[in-house]
Amino acid sequence: MNERSQVLALKYRPRRFEDLIGQETIAQTLSLALDSKRLSHAYLFSGLRGSGKTSTARIFAKALMCENGPTSHPCEQCEHCVSANEGRHMDIIEMDAASSRKIDDIRDLIEHTKYQPASAKFKIFIIDEVHMLTKEAFNALLKTLEEPPPFVKFILATTDPLKLPATILSRTQHFRFKKISNQDVSAHLRHILNLENITYEPDALQILARSGSGSLRDTLTLLDQAIIYSKHHVDVSTVTEMLGLIDPQFFESLFGVIFSKDRARLVDTLRELEAYEAEMVVDELTSWLKERLYDHDDARFSPLLLERFFRILSEAKSLFAINAEGSFVLGLIFFKMIEALKVKEIDQMIESLEAQVGRPDSVAYAHAAPAIPAATTAPAAPTASAAPVTGSESAPEAAAAPEPEPVVAPAPDPALAKFEALCERIDDRSADLGKCFREQITFIAYGDDTLTWESCADDDCRTKLKHGFPVIKQLVREVFGFETKIKHNPCSKPAEEAAPKPEPVSGPVNEAPMPETGFGSENSVSAVEEMEERPAYMESYSAVEEAPQSASMTEEVETGSGSCVTGNCEPDLSTREIDGNAILDEPMIQKATELFEATKITIQNKV
Repeated sequence: MNERSQVLALKYRPRRFEDLIGQETIAQTLSLALDSKRLSHAYLFSGLRGSGKTSTARIFAKALMCENGPTSHPCEQCEHCVSANEGRHMDIIEMDAASSRKIDDIRDLIEHTKYQPASAKFKIFIIDEVHMLTKEAFNALLKTLEEPPPFVKFILATTDPLKLPATILSRTQHFRFKKISNQDVSAHLRHILNLENITYEPDALQILARSGSGSLRDTLTLLDQAIIYSKHHVDVSTVTEMLGLIDPQFFESLFGVIFSKDRARLVDTLRELEAYEAEMVVDELTSWLKERLYDHDDARFSPLLLERFFRILSEAKSLFAINAEGSFVLGLIFFKMIEALKVKEIDQMIESLEAQVGRPDSVAYAHAAPAIPAATTAPAAPTASAAPVTGSESAPEAAAAPEPEPVVAPAPDPALAKFEALCERIDDRSADLGKCFREQITFIAYGDDTLTWESCADDDCRTKLKHGFPVIKQLVREVFGFETKIKHNPCSKPAEEAAPKPEPVSGPVNEAPMPETGFGSENSVSAVEEMEERPAYMESYSAVEEAPQSASMTEEVETGSGSCVTGNCEPDLSTREIDGNAILDEPMIQKATELFEATKITIQNKV
């Protein structure tokens, strides 16, 4: 046969171990076995079609037959090498078990093993598709396969080793041929086209390699067809048209429509896809999205978004199993992808929430000012949330003061701004908790990763602050840092000053009698009782006169456990059950429900 008329799979069939594509491990093992003369009597080559099993068997047989052999580098010049390359060596017997699979065929083969080789050192039997032999034929081959004459070598090849009896597998050296990677196949195609002086596009070779599914012979067959169809210029458009695939540029425009959420254009695109097999479109779409995962230049396809798209495609695969109509499945896929774009990532959700619920940083709170002794305190400049002024001083007069007194005009403290941000976050999480925190907690200082504040909470706010302390502690770490510890100072104000102040309003203040529940009232508790009832994050000293501030204060705050000096420890109420319906009323939960368009919310207890 004229070499020019040969198909590429035969013309460029490997003749040396170095020519094998993607099977370097097997080539190295067989080469070392030949050079060290550590040869087995039977070999089994298994793997995907077109992975090089038969070619390797012929190369190995030639290496055994060479006059210089056994050697991993046959001379290619002696009579044995030449006849082996031409497929006419008398001592290399190839048998196709798909057509000669009965026990009589195996008996004839066994009869040949009794005679010495005609001219070479060995007599080699290559049995292709050995898994096609019948059970009786396998049983007849067992004894000869295990103990053949010293000059006989068996090389078995199969695409399905699981169909072979265990008795056959145990009598052979098993070599597993792996699937050839697309990169290796593409590189081999480029090498062949350069030798053939045929122009090509690299992307077209990638499509051919992917269509070959790891089989080099199948890929070379497709390449032969592409060369003819494209008139010796292998490009993407002709290859995709020849294979009935979709041009990658079509997917570019398709996802442009999806990201623009243009449903009318998407319907037109779906009509164009009716000419293709739906399952093939899904496979090509999956391969195209996989390339986008590795392409960092396209910022539209984040890993989270690609994960959503792949999940949609995998769910659509199950619809083909129940014979769903192809165009309906494709339409369902693309419309679900549009819906997937509405789900925001967590970072986007946080930024959106901060933009919608954020307040100006210039708002100051009277409770956030550093603690100053009552004897030296002067009226502060009024703010939006400051306590109302008393006496004859009005807001305009206070604002018109030329300069505040030096004692109430400390230098700006960055920690104070953070404390104000903390108050805003607590208020966003719960209005009642934020109100109690503003009114009852006073900022003292922040330094060495320790936030110090003073608390003068009444009974009602004490309970709310105790239940909300896990939330407060988490927000403190978010604002001040994860390593921040909380240090509590007991209330230093007299009992009558520690009573809750009325909330400032913009209109006239209606003076109403305050309930007698705070300090200084008839129902007020003693200092020791107050200390026992105070939660862990507000726990005061158990005996101020007897011992100074202990170093374990911050540890108790972090662990949520209080001191038991008085012997009357109160159980931690922060772990008791909370009504789930109350959680649904939280502003953050309501905002998240709106953003995610949730239709079902499940509340679980955290143990």
